[in-house]
Amino acid sequence: MIALALASILLPTVGAALIALSPRSASKRLGQIFAGLATACLLVLAYQFSVGGKIPAEYSVINFGGVEILGFGVDTVSVLVACAVVGIGFLISIYSGGYLDAGNREHPDIVRRRYFAFLSLFIGAMAGLVFSTTVIGQLVFFEISGVCSWALIGYYEKPKSLYSAAKALIITHIASLGLYVAASVMFLETHTFALSAIGGLSETAKTIVLLAILVAAWGKSAQLPFHMWLPDAMEAPTPVSAYLHAASMVKVGVYIFARALMSSNGAPELVGYVCTIMATITLVYGFIMYLPQCDMKRLLAYSTITQLSYMFLGLGLSVFGSQMAFNGAIAHLFNHAFAKTLFFLVAGALSYTTGTRMLPLLRGVLSKSPLLGIAFVVAALAIAGVPPFNGFFSKFAIFAGGFEVAQQHPLLMVLLVIALLESVGSFAWFLKWVGWTVPGRPSEAVAAASPVPLSMQIVLITLIVMAVCSSFIAAIWLG
Repeated sequence: MIALALASILLPTVGAALIALSPRSASKRLGQIFAGLATACLLVLAYQFSVGGKIPAEYSVINFGGVEILGFGVDTVSVLVACAVVGIGFLISIYSGGYLDAGNREHPDIVRRRYFAFLSLFIGAMAGLVFSTTVIGQLVFFEISGVCSWALIGYYEKPKSLYSAAKALIITHIASLGLYVAASVMFLETHTFALSAIGGLSETAKTIVLLAILVAAWGKSAQLPFHMWLPDAMEAPTPVSAYLHAASMVKVGVYIFARALMSSNGAPELVGYVCTIMATITLVYGFIMYLPQCDMKRLLAYSTITQLSYMFLGLGLSVFGSQMAFNGAIAHLFNHAFAKTLFFLVAGALSYTTGTRMLPLLRGVLSKSPLLGIAFVVAALAIAGVPPFNGFFSKFAIFAGGFEVAQQHPLLMVLLVIALLESVGSFAWFLKWVGWTVPGRPSEAVAAASPVPLSMQIVLITLIVMAVCSSFIAAIWLG
């Protein structure tokens, strides 16, 4: 199993090197092949892990002076998350093959090698971070993903996109100092960088380490006060926005904090209060900010900030003893990856075919393109948390676990009521845009839309299916 986990890291990395050395015409196929091979490895790993009783396994790769520097491990959470981030990376590679061409009405383009090279390297870095068992390993892959995001956000090389890329790199790098602090404190206390050592720290040291990791997590997941980079990052090609800013990069913060809590053997309540309070403040801020947005991608960016806040809310609630809230946060990470990727790729398909992603200009999508109309509705309902779509089940688990522990902690009850009100408001706002965009007579931009390439259609259909099925997969897997 460890060999398959390592293969999912190395194959995209090798693919990135080959793409950089290959002719431009071969870059698209190489990117898709290596992403597909990595996905196949993880599906086999998931099967073997499941039939083997889901017994965790670890393997030390680099040791120095008796100190483990880099190690990899598989467990229930890492396998589930890895399948999502690498599998969606494969879908994005397929979608990008159709999106990046001269027929794109918003951004006519030819496929450049660096796009698929950095995308492939990013997939490998995400797999490496998910399977890392040391803070140093997380930090290394954390920084690699930051460099890849910088290159991909600035892909179009316009002044605004280059500025946005630099902004994302600088802000997330500043936040990553939290991981440096965590690694330093852990080594001084335990003489190891292994995440498993968090549980053996003193109460004070454990609080410092967990809060430091939480700061790094806020930066990567665009939470207050590090949120400002994400809306500007929408200057990236839409498949990049879908992968980095819906399925993978922004999930890094949630994941590293979740792993720290899993290793903590009980986190101090102070950590839980800081996490839940900041999550609630951020989700309210995100909701307020996406109300005036007319650019579909910026709307989805602020929506992503709020959905990430729900994940942090679930993790914070788990500190007070709710395993259901923790499982709900992990399931929401998994479910949201598919639903929000679908929504971003719908935005990409609309801009590809109509030349705009401004919502007021898009009406009657269903009559012109039934697939895009259906995908828009499914994505909106899944994000809003409407059954039977995936967002409902994971958010329900977060709220159910939260209300259970809130009976002993009145402040948590207040935070949960605020979050519940935001959820209702979010549903109403997305329903408004569904009613405006999907039914009716096509607007001028929609009426003149060009056909959606087959590769993009295949990915959209796959994600529509996953917007229903992923919640059941997560529930069965997490038990």
